[in-house]
Amino acid sequence: MKKLTTLLVLLCLSYGSSAQSPRLPQPIRLQPANPHYFLFRGKTLALVTSAAHYGAVFNADFNYHKYLETMQSDGMNYTRIFGGSYVEVPGKSFGILRNTLAPAAGKFVAPWARSETPGYAGGGNKFDLSKWNPEYFSRLRDFLAEADRRGIIVELTLFSSQYGDLQWNVSPFNRENNVNASDAIDWKNLNTLDNGNILSHQESYVRKLVREANAFPNLIFEIANEPWSDRPKLADVVNPYLFTGRDQYPNSVDLPDNATMAWQARVAEWITSEEAALPQNHLIAQNCCNFRSAVRDLLPGVSIINFHYAFPEAATLNYGLGKALSYDETGFLGRGDDAYTRQAWNFMLSGGGVFDSLDYSFTVGHEDGTDTEPNGPGGGSPELRRRLRILSEFMNALPLADLAPDFTTMKHAAGVATHTLSSPKGEYAIYIDGEGPTNLTLTLPPGDYRVTWLDIRTGATQVPPEMKNAAALHHPGGDLVLHSPEFRTGVTLRITRH
Repeated sequence: MKKLTTLLVLLCLSYGSSAQSPRLPQPIRLQPANPHYFLFRGKTLALVTSAAHYGAVFNADFNYHKYLETMQSDGMNYTRIFGGSYVEVPGKSFGILRNTLAPAAGKFVAPWARSETPGYAGGGNKFDLSKWNPEYFSRLRDFLAEADRRGIIVELTLFSSQYGDLQWNVSPFNRENNVNASDAIDWKNLNTLDNGNILSHQESYVRKLVREANAFPNLIFEIANEPWSDRPKLADVVNPYLFTGRDQYPNSVDLPDNATMAWQARVAEWITSEEAALPQNHLIAQNCCNFRSAVRDLLPGVSIINFHYAFPEAATLNYGLGKALSYDETGFLGRGDDAYTRQAWNFMLSGGGVFDSLDYSFTVGHEDGTDTEPNGPGGGSPELRRRLRILSEFMNALPLADLAPDFTTMKHAAGVATHTLSSPKGEYAIYIDGEGPTNLTLTLPPGDYRVTWLDIRTGATQVPPEMKNAAALHHPGGDLVLHSPEFRTGVTLRITRH
């Protein structure tokens, strides 16, 4: 027995001593040549997905192996999960009928162990916030490893706003749901530094998750989901001409208040200080606001700026920060696929590096994403993922390290809106939003160009008739008028100078 113990110690020491070895896979990071995109396994990446509703690890009924297999086969390279500090109520939270973020009674596999005391509001015994749940961390590590094998990046969201009493009543931090005498607080103070002894439990939770996940290269930490929701600070309105509800969601652009920002800064410090003594350092994302805003308070250590329900201006207003810009969640525009398809192309061709649609077709028993019956405020379907795969393959075939938003090449687009990325070497990617055909007037330097139209709904490509068997289009320089094919929802134009 003594020899076995000695061997185990030597193995652990050996792992620790080789932790900085170049043989260890390097975590996903920003592309040094263009930090609006990512570098992973030697490839520059944009991340595109339509992903399940965040409860894959802590919902015991959810078959995440089947889910990740589906994500890979559908061409998705990204997913988002919640860490377990926030949970929703089956059939009630946000009107979602089959909600993976709301486990059935007794099926919530939380990071904390159950006590011997009955009475958790979500079913089963109360939690002991001083003890960890081995089952949860086994599931977390297995999920991250399986995602890594399939080339899927995982954003692990540590906290979330509570939104109201409904969710707070099932929170493990609520004193009624644990045996640790956590302080009785207003739920609006949970994600502030003024939350009593809950703060120490939050810190232990963050540091534990950071340690457990440190070995995985396919990982991004997000501090908190929608941190403005519990304590909003009005920054702007989307439509100033609205007569009623002008300053309310979904017309308000809300930011977290100062107390929430101070707490987020503390969480970010927990992440970075814990990783300082560990082999790997991971990217940190900050969820800034709904819709769009020029970010004023970017926290130290943050590399990814997350927006929900973002307009393209979220990317253009913040491109100069030199960070990855993420459309971190959408899904409140009904069940149709066209709206989400257009959102994705508009944002990504404005300089975004991440698009994530909240996909309600992933439910317990339908981890293959085929549950297309009504299920809450959003959509999601195999068809949407097929369309997003077209976007992902288009983006990741571009020389992303060389691209930037371009506001001068497109002089005029009749009856449509456009967003353009281009490179100094003569690569142009243009999304045309609306319906066509239309005429586009571009200004291009002299040269021979390859011109290709891409139907964003079908993936079909075609070249203009004037190109004579798709050889090349010779342009002497200056204005160039292109006539688009017919299209619905949108079409993409790629121009490459030889």
